[in-house]
Amino acid sequence: MLEITPWKVAQVVLMARELNRAEGELRAFIERLNEDEQASLVAIMWIGRESFAAEELQEAINTAKIEATAPTADYLLGSPHMSDHLENGMEELGISLSGEEDELVRGG
Repeated sequence: MLEITPWKVAQVVLMARELNRAEGELRAFIERLNEDEQASLVAIMWIGRESFAAEELQEAINTAKIEATAPTADYLLGSPHMSDHLENGMEELGISLSGEEDELVRGG
């Protein structure tokens, strides 16, 4: 089961797209997530880049928790195409971020 809300994933995706201007804000946002949310975020990215299948979500989350050797923010920010992988991962899981992204852009 996904342990992070689509809104939080959308927030990370949008901040990642503005990385040159918002890296500190994005890093702080990720660091404020609890361990389960951070592991889910990593798992979503892995699914989006096809390291795991959507059906393997729980295995991906468990692996993210076990293999977490660096701070999650460092790991995610060091991953090329992080925002694309997060969006793709959510799509693979059958969850669209478009509504959350639209709301965030509008300032909702």
